[in-house]
Amino acid sequence: MSDEFRKNLMGPEPTLLPAETEVYQHLALGQEAVDLVAKNPTSSLLWAILAEEAWAEGRTIDSYAYARVGYHRGLDALRRNGWRGAGPIPWEHEPNRGFLRALYSLGRASAAIGEPEEPERIEKFLKDSDPAAKAAIEGQ
Repeated sequence: MSDEFRKNLMGPEPTLLPAETEVYQHLALGQEAVDLVAKNPTSSLLWAILAEEAWAEGRTIDSYAYARVGYHRGLDALRRNGWRGAGPIPWEHEPNRGFLRALYSLGRASAAIGEPEEPERIEKFLKDSDPAAKAAIEGQ
């Protein structure tokens, strides 16, 4: 039996996004996501941070919009890195966390604005990506 056959039976390999080293460095130096996102518009992490900050300030629509951008930027990055619409996106791989945080924020904000099917779809997507992600995000 070929290794390719075994691999296919087990499902897709986990997708591991590349590190955003420069973004991490700037954040560690105390720079704000709002100041960094214009120079790094493809960073799901920065959009997720903006969504979380807006949510904490009670700006639900802003949170939704930031999360939506982070989600789509993350989908683009996942596809560029071999993701084909299914398969694990592990939380323990730090570069994946921006996308997973944006996904979580989008689900929360879409529920808050009364979008009928989106929260359920996102809950399933988050669980399928990594069953531990939601608890990890909520525990931050």
